[in-house]
Amino acid sequence: MSQQLKNLLWDFDGVILDSNHVRNEGFETVLKDFPSGQVEALLNFHKANGGISRYYKFRYFFEEIRNEKKSEQELQVYFDSFTQIMRKRLLDKSLLIKETTHFIMKKYTQYQMHIVSGSDQNELRFLCNYLELEKYFHSINGSPTPKGELIKNVMEHGNMHSYETLMIGDAINDYDAARLNGIHFFAYNNPSLNQFNTMPFEFLVY
Repeated sequence: MSQQLKNLLWDFDGVILDSNHVRNEGFETVLKDFPSGQVEALLNFHKANGGISRYYKFRYFFEEIRNEKKSEQELQVYFDSFTQIMRKRLLDKSLLIKETTHFIMKKYTQYQMHIVSGSDQNELRFLCNYLELEKYFHSINGSPTPKGELIKNVMEHGNMHSYETLMIGDAINDYDAARLNGIHFFAYNNPSLNQFNTMPFEFLVY
């Protein structure tokens, strides 16, 4: 089973870094001047759509929850504020998830590994460099490009076959992106997605 796999595509938040709670706090901080009920609605949307970028989520907050139109320039203020908070709070190696990072460090020469995340690409590369993860991955990819498109691009650039490629994620959007590209999927840290696994849990045993 594992012998036919050649390519591992990793989500980041909740899979490599225990950062989901920090992301939640980031939205709360950036939107602290808005009604708490509206912020709570955004947090519920955020938690249900872990693989979708912050750019989409902030637009959703203003356009769908507040029914308010914001220009790209106005939205950029919120994007930048969120990024600044993340760059401060996620530079903590204790947030690294031991099981997956141990696996990555031990097995990176056996597979072609890539990060494919809904988090901002520049921020991801900054974090991976600081956390000394960069060397284990052939590429680090993030938003604003949608995850399904990121996977497609990585596969085309690396001449990957779908049957040799596995997406490891913790959100339904990770599964949807994997299915869109016809690749295997393994749910990590989210039992509600185990029904979609095409690889058993033993895959991560090292």
